[in-house]
Amino acid sequence: MISQPVFSQLNRYASAALCAVSLAGCMVGPDFVKPDNGLHEAVLTPRQAPPDATRTSDAAVPSQWWRLFNDAVLAELQSRAQADNLDLQMASERIEQSRAQLGIAASELLPSVGAGASYAREGLSEHGKFVALGASSSPSDFWQLGFDASWEIDLWGRARRLREGAAAALEATVYDREAARVALSAEVARTYLQLRGTQAQLDIAQQNLTVAERTLGLTESRERNGVATRFETSSARAQVATIKATVPELLQRRNALMNALALLVGEKPRALDAQLGETLPLPSLPTSMPVGIPSEWAHRRPDILRAEAQLHAATADIGVAKADFYPRIGLKGQIGVEAFEGGDLLSWDSRVFSVGPTVYLPIFQGGRLTQRLALNEARQKTAALAYRQTVLRAWHEVDDALDAWAAQQRRHDELLVSYEQNKQALQAAERGYQEGASDYLNVLTAQLNVLASQTRLNDSATSATLTVVNLYKSLGGGWDPDALKHAPGAGVEGSAVPSSDAPVAIVSPVTSHTKASP
Repeated sequence: MISQPVFSQLNRYASAALCAVSLAGCMVGPDFVKPDNGLHEAVLTPRQAPPDATRTSDAAVPSQWWRLFNDAVLAELQSRAQADNLDLQMASERIEQSRAQLGIAASELLPSVGAGASYAREGLSEHGKFVALGASSSPSDFWQLGFDASWEIDLWGRARRLREGAAAALEATVYDREAARVALSAEVARTYLQLRGTQAQLDIAQQNLTVAERTLGLTESRERNGVATRFETSSARAQVATIKATVPELLQRRNALMNALALLVGEKPRALDAQLGETLPLPSLPTSMPVGIPSEWAHRRPDILRAEAQLHAATADIGVAKADFYPRIGLKGQIGVEAFEGGDLLSWDSRVFSVGPTVYLPIFQGGRLTQRLALNEARQKTAALAYRQTVLRAWHEVDDALDAWAAQQRRHDELLVSYEQNKQALQAAERGYQEGASDYLNVLTAQLNVLASQTRLNDSATSATLTVVNLYKSLGGGWDPDALKHAPGAGVEGSAVPSSDAPVAIVSPVTSHTKASP
């Protein structure tokens, strides 16, 4: 048992520790306050919306927005990319690194306990002062065994600010992965749609080649019969060669796009050739475009959430820097046994202990603490500007994407009319040429017009679907915020994203409105 004097002394130190803990509710430095993003003022309609085109709605943005295209191959590629993309896997590993950093920061709030043991064989010099005072110079053994414990009392909230900053940094890393997920889903959809557009262009070239070869055969027949001239035959052959010349470039573009999709899903080159080599039509535009309401952007766009978390972390760093100006108070203790004989270590008389408070007060640091505080305040102002810039950029991206989407729909409608008229003109020119009512120049011109209008129409259809991709990327589609928040075991204390309900100050470049803790 511990003797009464020892127990009384330990009790006094424990009481002092409890008093110190009661004061530890104070935290110096500014608290976090969520910034006002102002996105409620945004308008989710294009400047010039087509009268009879696809309409937008206030329905929530679907997390898997690519399913609006109703394309099974695209949906499968998206699933494979979400599971196997290497960039996304690296982003997940960075989350684990941030989680470990949070654990390191949280350990500052807990006491540290260690055990130690030592053995030494010692001998004093016969000419030393201790022997002169009567000590024996004969060699002897010395054994020590014990436990050490120390605990810094977080009076000013330094350790709690460290943990708060680490939790916000983890939150930013989580949103960084989700931003990568949004970019990945958009890149997969964009590459796939470009592939289908290229395949459609190949099909158009083949159709025009068939028409040109048929015209060439007719021209050669007319030349043999003395009706057509060498100019007409040479022009027909040149048209066939011109169309054939477009095929190798289109094939190379198709192959490059299939390889790009293979890279996005973590596969080697040509791994998707068998699946994607078959020509399929370009997916049609969705009949409805759910875009939500502007105030939800800040909850859907992970880059805005990431910038907010980075601002939170920068604000917490100010508290850490301010706490360094205050004294650090802790408790330190040691208990163990020591003896000259190993067998005496179990004896109660071999006990040794020490316990007491420790105080560290910074007096002169050469300006290091002041400059560190100034550095962290400047970093917070930079983070505040970065947040404002992220919100403003998001606003511009959504507005530009809406206008581009509407413009491509109007352009496609007009190009469709142009294609139909050019096709009728070609039919009339071919009929007139066969009947001898017109020369071959009319046919050649009509063929060129049809080929050009088909190419423009296909490019327009591809561009129209790509504007849908850009729109949903700008709206932050491609991930599910609700699923992330309620994912068990992910993030801090059972949630995917650390709770940031505690207010945090925003220090702007012009003014600083902070909410100080006691």
